[in-house]
Amino acid sequence: MNIVVCVKQIPDPAAPPSLRPDTQTLDRSGKLILDDSDSYGVEMALQLAGGEGDEVTLVSMAPNAETSGLRTALAMGAAKAILISDDALAGSDALGTAKVLAAAIRRVSPDLVIAATESTDGYTGTVPVQVAELLGLPSITFAKSVAIEGSTVKVERQTEAGYDEVESPLPALVTVTAGVVEPRYPSFKGIMAAKSKPVDVLAVSDLGLDASEVGAVGARQAITDVSAAESRGSGEIVVDEGDGAQRVVAFLEELKVI
Repeated sequence: MNIVVCVKQIPDPAAPPSLRPDTQTLDRSGKLILDDSDSYGVEMALQLAGGEGDEVTLVSMAPNAETSGLRTALAMGAAKAILISDDALAGSDALGTAKVLAAAIRRVSPDLVIAATESTDGYTGTVPVQVAELLGLPSITFAKSVAIEGSTVKVERQTEAGYDEVESPLPALVTVTAGVVEPRYPSFKGIMAAKSKPVDVLAVSDLGLDASEVGAVGARQAITDVSAAESRGSGEIVVDEGDGAQRVVAFLEELKVI
């Protein structure tokens, strides 16, 4: 089985975030790390690809040919990676990103594509299903359990009321939640082996895409302004003088809760 995992390399969330003054987008010029949400997808893929001849390929898009986050996923056990890095990609929106990832995935022709439900630095949650649509694949989102039986993927899909049991023929795309598996820590042996694992670095032209389809030029949305969130005001302290219950009811009525 050939499995592709979409992984995102993000600025370290432990460091203070900074914005590019020209575009007001997140500054990604420094060292990037593997998004925690994608580590679950990598682990899920590794557990599913346990047979002889099975292989896990990573696909990522990042500036400056950055591979630090990819090397972490390779150290976990993935076999190889495809990195799309091109100055023309700066400012890409969700659809532009999906076009790039889908074009790279086509080169692999996987049996299964796995992605996180959303990245921790963007939170659009739309890229995976856009990738599935562009590839013409069925998609199942919010998977809390994934199993492969023959040519079928069986998923327990997390819902507010529990979970749904969903099946789909392969190939398909599945997005996983943080509770699907417990990601392994890369071993020293895995870290050393990751240094020699192949990372194929591609430009937009290598994917057969036109530069006008991606980046800020092709984006259908733009950040026009960024401002600090308003600080939360102090609450009102009510001293119960025998009318506390009535004051609570009046407050809830004012909010139209009751």
